[in-house]
This record gives sequence, C-alpha cells and structure tokens, in this order.
Amino acid sequence: MSRKNHPHIRILKEQLVEGRIDRREFLRLSTLLGLSATAAYGFVGKVFGDGIAAPAKAAMPKGGTLRIAMRVKEITDPHIFDWAEKSNVCRQVCEYLTKTGHDNITRPYLLEGWEVSDDLRTWTLRLRKGIKWHSGRDFVADDVVWNLRRVLDPATGSSVLGLMAGYMMNDDGTALWDASAIEKVDDHTVRLNAKAPQVAVPEHLFHYPLLILDPEEGGKFGPGSNGTGAFELTAHEVGRKSVLKARSDYWGEGPYLDGLEFVDLGDDPNASMAALSSRQVHGLFSGDVLTLDAMKQLDFVQMYDAVTAETGVVRGKVTEKPFDDPRVRKALRLAIDSEKVTAVALRSVGVVGEHHHVSPAHPEYAKLPAWTRDVDAAKKLLAEAGYPDGIEVTLTCPADIQWMPIAAQVMAEQWKEANINVKIDVVPGAQYWDVWTKVPMGFTIWYHRPLAIMCLGLGYRTGAPWNESSYSNKAFDDLLTKAEGLLDVDERRAVVAELERIMQEDGPIVQPMWRSVFTFYDKRVKGFRMHPSNYIFGNELALEA
Repeated sequence: MSRKNHPHIRILKEQLVEGRIDRREFLRLSTLLGLSATAAYGFVGKVFGDGIAAPAKAAMPKGGTLRIAMRVKEITDPHIFDWAEKSNVCRQVCEYLTKTGHDNITRPYLLEGWEVSDDLRTWTLRLRKGIKWHSGRDFVADDVVWNLRRVLDPATGSSVLGLMAGYMMNDDGTALWDASAIEKVDDHTVRLNAKAPQVAVPEHLFHYPLLILDPEEGGKFGPGSNGTGAFELTAHEVGRKSVLKARSDYWGEGPYLDGLEFVDLGDDPNASMAALSSRQVHGLFSGDVLTLDAMKQLDFVQMYDAVTAETGVVRGKVTEKPFDDPRVRKALRLAIDSEKVTAVALRSVGVVGEHHHVSPAHPEYAKLPAWTRDVDAAKKLLAEAGYPDGIEVTLTCPADIQWMPIAAQVMAEQWKEANINVKIDVVPGAQYWDVWTKVPMGFTIWYHRPLAIMCLGLGYRTGAPWNESSYSNKAFDDLLTKAEGLLDVDERRAVVAELERIMQEDGPIVQPMWRSVFTFYDKRVKGFRMHPSNYIFGNELALEA
C-alpha cells in the first residue's frame, strides 16, 4: 500500500511559509491529511526557527483514586449519547479511532494512521495492531465496520449522521449511498468510499458518540462492559457516582491511577466549590461563573481554561407556530442586545455571538457586518408575519448550567420591548435533557467542535438527529456539503460566509454569546490539560500523595 503524502500537504507548507495560514491551521490540516504530528510540528519549527515540538510528558506518580465532581447521567447506548458527561465515563473503558487533543490536532488513536485520496473521497484507515479487548479478543477491522455501520443506521438515532450524511448516506438519508461505502480491506484496514469529498473524516471519528464498542454487546454499555481502554466500569449510580478501576494490561499510555470516580453533586455550583474546598473531590468537570472569583482564592487549586466554540442557543421548533415563519425567527434575533447578555451572564469569560453558530475560534469563520439590535425592525417583522400585537411563548431552560437562566432572563427583558413576551420555565437539568429536542422553544448548550462545518452539520442539516429545531433548508444543506469538501480554508470560508448569512436571515436560533471554558483542579493532580470540549482522559492523569 502506498503511503505517500497527500499532494495538498505541499500546498499547505507553501501557505504557511507565505503567511496565508497560521501554525494552528497548518498543524490541524496537515495531520488530517495523514502527516504525522511529529513531522508537522517539525516543519513548523523549521519555518519559524523556534524549535517547536510536540510537548513531552513528565514522569508521573503512581497510585491513588482521583475523584472529579461531574453530573452522573444514565448511560445505556453510547452511540446515542447526547451529553459529554456520559462520554467521560464511557471513554475510560471504550475508545475512539482518533483523538483531537487539547491543541486541536487530530491524531490516530485506535488507528495507526490513515491515507486519503487526492479527491478526498477515499479514506484508508489503518488499525493499530496488537490491541486486545478486555476479554482477550483481538481488536480487528470487523469491529470497526460494525460500529461505523451501526452509527450510520438511521434506526440507531446517532448524531454521527449529522456529520457524515453528506458524504456517506444516500440523498434521502435512509441508507449508505453505496454497498461498498464502508469496506473491510483486511483484518487491520478499513476503507471509507465517500460519495462526496470530505476534509474532516478524522475529526468526525472523534465525535463523542462514536465510541468503538464491542459488537458482541450489541451497543449496550454499563458496569462490566467490554472495551479496549485503561479502565473498567465497576459501578454506575445515576445521580450519585460512577466508579472505574484501572487495568494493568492497557496498550497505551498509563494508567497511573488505581481508580477514577465521578461524583454527582447536583446542579448547585456552590456544592461543587465546597467539595473541592474541603478536598472531598480533586477537580471539577467544569467551572461556573457564579463561583469563579471565590475559586480563584483557593491557594491549593489550579485554574485551567481554553478558548472554545462552546455556546448556548435559543431555538424554536420551525414546525410549530410562531417559529414556522422566518420573520418571527429573525425578529427574535433583532430584539436582543448580545453584548449586554454576554456581559451579564458570562462576565469576563465570553465573547459576543452573531446568531449563526460559527465561532471566531473556527478556522473558516467569516466576519460579516456587525449584527446590531433593532427593536423597531423586530416589531415590523412580527407585524408582517401576522403578529401586530406581538407573541407569547415559553422558553424551557436547564437549571444545571447556571449562566443559562441568567442569560434567559436578560433576553426576556429585552424581548419585552419588541412585544415578545417570554415565560421562562427553568427545569432540572436531568429533566431538560430528556426533552431538549422536543420542547417548542428551548435553550441548549452546544459544546466545542474544531470546525464550523461540524457544528452546522450536527445542528442544522435536514434530518440530523441533533437538529433540535427541525430546521430544513435545501440551499443550506447543499452549501454545507460543498464546504465539507473544501481543503483550502479561504475557499471554505467563502462558502461558510453564505451559510452564516442564511442562518442570520432564515435560521432557527438566537445565539448571543460564545463561552470560554474553565475548571479547577487540586495542584496534586498531574497531567490534566483543559480540553476545549470538556473531555477527560483518565489514563493521562496522576495524583501526588
């Protein structure tokens, strides 16, 4: 099998030297095209003469049980996970074909590497040899084929469809576009034969519901489940705790711990702060703006943060009145002051959004003319839509993310000025996440994705399982598929600009802000790095006595 570099890597090198792309974009794209991270970092070091290299790992202490405060949710079928906390339990046991690290670089994981054809339609995935399931069975291509076919079966209901439908599914999204779309080449090689070019296949393989499960377990997961990871799950009590025991036969780095526990302390951030302050836990899944200042005063803890594309979107079901009219949806956007919402709800840890779910942190972000509040224009649109006296709606909001009810209240006060009367229904987090795709109007957190095209595919492609607004726009879908096949970031940015304009004019969301993520850990915890998607990798962590 030929393993020559993809021809576009030469172009990327030229663009880096000429200053047309930055280091981060070169590293991200060149590694997606199959260049090793070591080679990519080495080339950047040569260009800039600064000896840049992938960071080395320090010697780690051994032993101990690390306890992390995190909501412990029901886990059954990982392929339909809809919450990062669920994946943080399962990822310790089951693993991914690739891994997008805290530096936004995607590397092989259960894969040894990959090659991609010049036209970006054929992706050859080479499995790492020598990996065994906990049961002792070899990890082979049949395992990968089964998992990929399962997540792409519409009957499964996996959000992976939102990412892969444009290049792996037929036009109506009911089946794979071709019988050979997922092909077993040999016991350690799988080939994806796509119907359209796709730049982000390795990043899609790290989408958190795409855990590689043991086919013999049929997609189910719980205590005692088989996996290839560094831990085994010994207990899982919803709303209380999840307990994992380290294995001594792990194929990869670590584990350094004896055990890992996730402890559920409820929705109140003060409870988590108290537990960390009293050292009942060693770290938090995520920090909260309400306790940020107080947490900074603890001298034995370390703050970690990352600039991300995490956000919250208010969306209406476009299949239900009044949200079925794009004029109403645009009026909701025009009636709010995003700067004020961001300042009040997020304080110093966020930036203003522009109502299109493309972040300045995304490489293909296109800067459009500034979006400004215009209450009179909002009223006019409502009148044109048949609501001259305004509308009355209910916004369902989760209680377990403290800044969201605050933001909802600020928006509700602003909407009043445009005769948009919004009743806020704050419900417990566990209750909200059971109905988040069903409520007529909801306020939903969306975690970081490294590419804008991933956010747009997951949330707004017609028929995607996570398309909570039921939005459907053929022009949008066609442009999204086009953008997904463009390697050149300038070309992709031009298409994404059109997608942004569609979202601002016709889209289903109000999106006032982007949130930087942060957390706190006891300084005795070693190896932790803030992942932009709040992912936790237990095999990398250690605890000083």
